[in-house]
Amino acid sequence: MDALTKRALRGTFSFHLALAALIFGSALSVRFWQGWLFWFVFLACSLTITLYFLRHDRALIERRLKAGPAAEREETQKLILWFAVVAVVAAFVVPGLDHHFGWSSVPVPVVLAGDVLVILGYGICFLVFRENSFASAIVEVGPDQRVVTTGPYAIVRHPMYSGALLIFFGSPLALGSWWGLVTGVVLTGVIVWRLLDEERYLERNLPGYREYEQKVRWRLVPQVW
Repeated sequence: MDALTKRALRGTFSFHLALAALIFGSALSVRFWQGWLFWFVFLACSLTITLYFLRHDRALIERRLKAGPAAEREETQKLILWFAVVAVVAAFVVPGLDHHFGWSSVPVPVVLAGDVLVILGYGICFLVFRENSFASAIVEVGPDQRVVTTGPYAIVRHPMYSGALLIFFGSPLALGSWWGLVTGVVLTGVIVWRLLDEERYLERNLPGYREYEQKVRWRLVPQVW
């Protein structure tokens, strides 16, 4: 196993161990079938994508491993990502607390629909990564990077964030929590803040991006915004 594969798999499993700790730690119980199902779905999706691109686009994996506030070069993006980290932690802690205290009663079909939304969100992210090898986890413009206008980028300008929104709203439902949807609203605000700042950066640093904005009108949701 080469160094990049080790780093990628170590990062994937470390994240999901932390995720399990947040979900079951806040629930104060492992008797949480919604939590286990969601955790396995989340792990299966992220592991599948990681293994696929380790084989087909290792440069993408290398870029994606640079993540988090410390990796960002723009000060505004560092601040935005700190807000995102807090909101993401809350997105898993709130459903755990909800389960422990019994605040919500989410029907099983809705729970399963939440898992489906998570899978669809990951599916969109997979299409984005396959179309755009420069889909970094931080805001940057790499050498020889060009504007991608095909695939999901022909529909909205930020399809990866569109996929993330499905995951953010699907996750609390999959975890059986109506109250967790509040964190989805907060994360939507963080994403909007991030992408608007990102667009200003790309307009300055990526040739052809302004023309692309004129061609593809919608940012996140077709016919909406």
